[in-house]
Amino acid sequence: MNFGRILTAMVTPFNQQGEFCVDSTKKLVRYLIENGSDALVVGGTTGESPTLSTEEKLVLFKTVVEEAGGQVPVIAGTGSNNTKASIELTKQAEEIGVDGIMLVAPYYNKPSQEGLYQHFKVIAEATKLPVMLYNIPGRSAVTLSVETTLRLAVVPNIVSTKEASGDLDAIAEIIEHAPEGFSVYSGDDSLTLPILAIGGTGVVSVASHIVGGQMQQMVKNYLAGQVQAAAKEHRQLLPVMNTLFMAPNPTAVKAALELNGVQTGSVRLPLIPLTAEQKQELVRIIKPTMNFFVS
Repeated sequence: MNFGRILTAMVTPFNQQGEFCVDSTKKLVRYLIENGSDALVVGGTTGESPTLSTEEKLVLFKTVVEEAGGQVPVIAGTGSNNTKASIELTKQAEEIGVDGIMLVAPYYNKPSQEGLYQHFKVIAEATKLPVMLYNIPGRSAVTLSVETTLRLAVVPNIVSTKEASGDLDAIAEIIEHAPEGFSVYSGDDSLTLPILAIGGTGVVSVASHIVGGQMQQMVKNYLAGQVQAAAKEHRQLLPVMNTLFMAPNPTAVKAALELNGVQTGSVRLPLIPLTAEQKQELVRIIKPTMNFFVS
C-alpha cells in the first residue's frame, strides 16, 4: 500500500479537563489534510499512547477514520509489549476501518531478536491490514536488527518500517535488501532528506503539524532533481524540527499548534507543559514559519 511521503504522527487532542476531545480531533484532521499530510498515524508516541486507555484509542481511531473520509490513509498504532493485547486492539482497529497499523518494538521486557520476529509475525498474521514496523531503540530499549527486519519484510502484509534508530548504514542495508515495494520511512524529521537520498520513501513526521507544506515542497524538489533547492529547504527547516523536541514529545508540538490557532490541549502526566522560557524560544523559532489555521 502507498502511504505517501509525509505521514503525520498525529497528536491526540485533549480538552481543558485532560479528556479526549472529539471536536478538536476532527478540526485537527482537517487541518493536517489541508496542510501537507499524505497519511495520519494515530495512537503512536506523539499521540501519547501510553496514557490512552483502550477505549480512548478506539474512539480516537473511529473519529479520525470518519473525519478523514478516505481522503488520506489512517494508520493506527496498535503495538505494545503485550502480543495478545496488540492482536486484540489490531482486530478492533480493523473493524473500525483503519487503513493500516503500526507496531512499535516491544518496550521494557527486552525480547530477543527471535522474540521480536515472532511478536510481529503473529500480530501481522492476525489481520488483513498492511503493517508498518516501528524501530525506536531510544524508547523501547531494544533494536530491531537489519536481519530481523528483512525476515519480517517477506511476511505478505508487513509492507513498511518506520526507522527511528538514526543508523543510516542500517537503514541503507534494509532499503538495499528488502523486497520490492517494501517502504522505509524516517522516524526522525531531521533525517527526512538523508533517508530519501539513500532510497527511502518519506517520513513519519512530528514537524508536519507545523511545516507540512514546506516539507512536501522539499520532497517534491528532491524527487524532481532539484537537489540544491531541497537541501536549502532542509537546512531552513532544521531549527523548527529540533525546537519541537526541546521537551519530551509531544509537549512542544502541542504548544506550537496552540500558537497556530489549533487547539489540542496540553499533555497528560507524567509529561508537563513547557516552561515560560521554553515557550519564548518556541515562539522565536516557530512563529516565522507557521501556516495559519483556518477553522
